[in-house]
Amino acid sequence: MPRIEPLEMHAATGRAKELLEELADRGAQPGTMVRAMANAPTLLRGYLELNRAMKRTHLDRRISERIALAMQEWIGCEYCLAAHADAARELGLSDADIELARQGTATDPRIAALVAFGQQVIAAPSEIDDAQVDELRALGYSDEQLAEVVGLASLQLLTGAFNLLAGLEPGASISSPTARSAA
Repeated sequence: MPRIEPLEMHAATGRAKELLEELADRGAQPGTMVRAMANAPTLLRGYLELNRAMKRTHLDRRISERIALAMQEWIGCEYCLAAHADAARELGLSDADIELARQGTATDPRIAALVAFGQQVIAAPSEIDDAQVDELRALGYSDEQLAEVVGLASLQLLTGAFNLLAGLEPGASISSPTARSAA
């Protein structure tokens, strides 16, 4: 049972209604998390803007989903893990790829380094050192991409922490981030 009840579209009022209608007008079906966030319209607006911005990163979406899985494994949000696993499968990642991502790694050493970095950004950012950044640069990652991992971490912390607070659990109402619905 959720601790923060998702708003029903017909029951939303004020700014929450405007935001939910804006999503619906763009063809997205607001999912459970978005409707729960609508209880705090300022939070929902921030989430929607950050989510939209992070879809424009210069990271391959398959790598972004791996990073999200590693971060959500650390955070412990089953709702987010289920959503990102679904999104990863839609992008062609195998169950083995998904399991490795949850462990903070990958079979490709270049991808593994960035996934591990992403997990470290969320778990222990103060331990990131010059050598690690230099290694990622040597693997071909730009400063822009490294900075974008921090944006992904911010988004994952926001969604994971919110879902844990709200008491949202995986179920039929989850829609993947790559689908035309809003989580």
